[in-house]
Amino acid sequence: MTIALDMLLRLFVWLLLAPLMPGIVNKVKAWVAGRRGPPVLQLYYDLAKLWRKGVVLSTAVSPVHIAGPAVAWIALLGAAMLLPVGPGGAVMAFRGDALLFVYLLALARFCTAAAALDTGSAFEGMGAAREVSYAILSEAAILTALLTLALQSESVSLSTMLAPAAGAGAALLAAGLFTVLLAENCRVPFDDPNTHLELTMIHEVMVLDHSGPPLAVILHGASLKLLLFAVLLAEAVLPLGKLSALAAVGTLMGSVLVIAVGVGLVESLLARFAFRRVPMFLTTAFLLCLFALLVAWKGGGA
Repeated sequence: MTIALDMLLRLFVWLLLAPLMPGIVNKVKAWVAGRRGPPVLQLYYDLAKLWRKGVVLSTAVSPVHIAGPAVAWIALLGAAMLLPVGPGGAVMAFRGDALLFVYLLALARFCTAAAALDTGSAFEGMGAAREVSYAILSEAAILTALLTLALQSESVSLSTMLAPAAGAGAALLAAGLFTVLLAENCRVPFDDPNTHLELTMIHEVMVLDHSGPPLAVILHGASLKLLLFAVLLAEAVLPLGKLSALAAVGTLMGSVLVIAVGVGLVESLLARFAFRRVPMFLTTAFLLCLFALLVAWKGGGA
C-alpha cells in the first residue's frame, strides 16, 4: 500500500510540476526582452482550454494520429518514473532500467513522428524527417552520458548511477547534457518553439494537425520531457548522494530552476542555427560526453 501511495504521489508531482518549466523559460525570455510576458502558469490555462475543445480530424488520418500522442505521453511518464528524485530513489528501480529509460524516450519520439506522418502532410513529414535525423546524434550523446555514469557507479540502474558524487568530468558531462536538453526539447538554437514559419519548424510542424485534447497531451508531454531532462542533468552532475534528504531535495529543485533560467537565457541571447550547423553542434555535445567518459575511465583505472 505504501508503494502504491508513493507511486501515485510521484505521478502527481511529475504531472503537476511539468507545465511550470515552459512558464519559467518564457518568463525569463520576457524579462530579458524588457516585456511583462505571459504568466508563469500560462500553460496550465492553455491545457485546460484545450481539454474543453473538440477534435478536428482529417479524412486521411488513421487511429495512429490519436494513439501516437497518447502512447508518447505514457512513454515519457514511464521514463520519468524511472528517474530517482533526490534521496527517495525511484519507484520502479531494477537492474538495467537505464536501458529501458533510453528505449522509452525513443518510443515517445517514434510515436510522435508516426502521428505526424499519418496525416499525409508534406510539411509534417519534413518535420518528422528532421526530428529523427537530429535524434541520431542526440541519442548517441545520451547513451555516452549514461555509459559515463555507469562506469563511475559500476551499475546500469539509474538509482545507483545518479547517486554517487560528481566525478572529474562533471563539467564536460553537464555541458554535453545541457546541449542535448536543448536539442531534445526543440529549443533555440536547434528549433524555435514560438516560430510560425513552416519551412524552418521541426517539432511544431509535426503537431500542426492536432487539436483539442490530443494537442493538450502533446504540449504536456513536451513540458514533461523538459522537466525530465532537467532532473537528469541535475542528478548526473551534482553530488546529491552526499547530502541529507532535505538538502538534496532543495538542491535538486534549485538546480532545475537554474536550468530553466539557463534555457531562457540561451533562447534570449542566441539566434537559431542554420540547419547545416545543427549536426556540428550535436556532434560537439557527443564529444563532450565522450571526453567525460574518457575522464571517468582513466580516473577509474588510476
